[in-house]
Amino acid sequence: MSDRSYPARPILAVSTAVIRDGRVLVAQRANAPGAGLFSLPGGLVEIGETLAEAAARELMEEVGVVAEPVGLCGTRDIIMRDAEGRVERHFVVLSFAARWTSGEGTVSPEAAAIRWIRPEEAPTLPTTEGLAGVLAAALALVPG
Repeated sequence: MSDRSYPARPILAVSTAVIRDGRVLVAQRANAPGAGLFSLPGGLVEIGETLAEAAARELMEEVGVVAEPVGLCGTRDIIMRDAEGRVERHFVVLSFAARWTSGEGTVSPEAAAIRWIRPEEAPTLPTTEGLAGVLAAALALVPG
């Protein structure tokens, strides 16, 4: 069992909506929970780093893209319960809009596939809950 299962408190995470020429980078999750779904690249905030630093670091580590975080474009509570109703996982995810700097994006152990999509394409993909709204908010902060 990982330290992410049955946590004592919510776990803080970030994700990044990278905008490049009117397109947003999405990654297909390679691992559970959500394996096979397209989402924004991201991960956990580490001790001593700001939210924006975590967003930029996780983006680079997960898909090899460099971007400049501009501002928050969404939040999400992910609460999963086991058969007995106990909280098995609890993440609080803050999503950043960011301007693309470099990198095309690469697959990794966490990202089975990557795509640069137009926001209107999101409903045609299997995605994590609320992705379309986050993409719309990101484009409002970083017009394509």
